[in-house]
Amino acid sequence: MSTQTVDSTPPGGFLGRNRTFSGVSPAGVGVAWLWLSVIVLLPIAAITAQAFTDGWGGFWDAVTDPNALDALWITVLVSVIVALINVVFGTLIAWVLVRDEFPGKGFVNAIIDLPFALPTIVASLVLLSLYGPNSPIDIQLNATKPALVVALTFVTLPFVVRQVQPVLIELDTDVEEAAAVLGAGNWIIWTKIIMPALLPAILTGAGLAFTRAIGEFGSVVLIGGNIPGDTQVASQYIQQQIEVDEPVNAAAVSVMLLVIAFVALLVLRIIGRRQSVREEQDR
Repeated sequence: MSTQTVDSTPPGGFLGRNRTFSGVSPAGVGVAWLWLSVIVLLPIAAITAQAFTDGWGGFWDAVTDPNALDALWITVLVSVIVALINVVFGTLIAWVLVRDEFPGKGFVNAIIDLPFALPTIVASLVLLSLYGPNSPIDIQLNATKPALVVALTFVTLPFVVRQVQPVLIELDTDVEEAAAVLGAGNWIIWTKIIMPALLPAILTGAGLAFTRAIGEFGSVVLIGGNIPGDTQVASQYIQQQIEVDEPVNAAAVSVMLLVIAFVALLVLRIIGRRQSVREEQDR
C-alpha cells in the first residue's frame, strides 16, 4: 500500500505562518506617534510653554488671581455635582435600557447620544429659552449656578450611560438569580453582585463627564451669565483674558484645567483597575 504525503505548506511558501496581523510595524508605530504628537502633545506643549512665559512666578500669579481662583473653584464644584448626578441617573437610565422593555425604548436609546450631535451653543440657546427670563414654564435659572449644572448635565449625559450599558449587557444574570433563590434581597444583590461589576465603568463614565464639564464653554455661554465670582466658569475666564490681551493668564488657567483633568482621570483609573483586579481575584 502506498502512502500519500500531504503538503501542508500554505500558498506562497510561508510554512506555518498565519496570514493575520499579529503586530504593528515600526512604521505604523511611528505614524501613530506622529499623529498623536501633532494633534495632542504639541498643542499641550505649546500652551504650557506660553503659560510659563513669565516664569514660575508669572504662572503662579496668574492662577492665584482672585478671579481665576473663583472661576476654577466654581468650575470644579459644578463639575463634581454634574458627575455625581450623571453617576446616579446615568446608571439608572442604562439599567432601564438594558433590563426593561417598554414602548419607545429604541427612541430613548437613540436620543441618549443627542448631546454629542447637537452643537453645544444650540443647547445653551434652548436652555435659555426654557429657563430664561421669558420661561414658558415660569422657571428662571438664567445666570445661576443651577443653570450651570443643568447645562453641563445635558452635555455630559451620555458618558455614564454608554460606559455602563455594555457592561450590563454582558453581566451574567444567573448569579443574581442564584443569589435570589438563596434568599438574598435586592439590596444585597445590588451591592454585592451588580455594583462591584459596574463600578469600573461607572467611574470611567464619571471621569469623562467631569473632564468634559470642566472644559465646557458652548452650553454655558448664554445661560450661565458669566458673572465673575458667581457663575463665571474657567472656560469663560480664559476667553475673557484673551479678549483683554492677557494670553499668559489664559494659558496658565488652561494648564490648570489640564492638570485637574489628568489627576481626576488618573485617580479614577487607578480605583477602577484595583476594583477590576479585586473582581478577578474573587472569581
